[in-house]
Amino acid sequence: MRDGRDVRLLQRIHAGVHGILAAPDCTNLAGSGARWWAAKGEGALVTALSLVDACVRIAWVQQPLWWALENPVGRLRRYLGPPRMTFDPADYGGSLHETDAALGRVYVSAEAPYRGHRRLEDAPAATLCGSEDVAKCDAGWLCPGIPTK
Repeated sequence: MRDGRDVRLLQRIHAGVHGILAAPDCTNLAGSGARWWAAKGEGALVTALSLVDACVRIAWVQQPLWWALENPVGRLRRYLGPPRMTFDPADYGGSLHETDAALGRVYVSAEAPYRGHRRLEDAPAATLCGSEDVAKCDAGWLCPGIPTK
């Protein structure tokens, strides 16, 4: 976790959780690192999968309206099945060009991402969040179909 806590030790909270976005470390899971998997050994994979398992456990226990586990395409398909969607973060204003996968209770927008703009502030608001008013976009611009209740 960004604040230094270990996600594997995160306990259930007794408050409503609207959504969860998890992005466990991809170093030992992404296909781009496949050439190093054998040298790192099974221990590195077990550690990586323990982080993924903790993220899935948290989503299962908290039962949010939506949850997504993001990771570049690679080994996770073998353990969690096919992703709900794949995407290039650059199509949504990110700086990386890679194929990421999202698993979980992901609500995919029927609208295609706005291609051609590499900076979020250059893309039209309606494309990003389904609203002409940038102030209404809030944080839901990636998937306008995410339920609010």
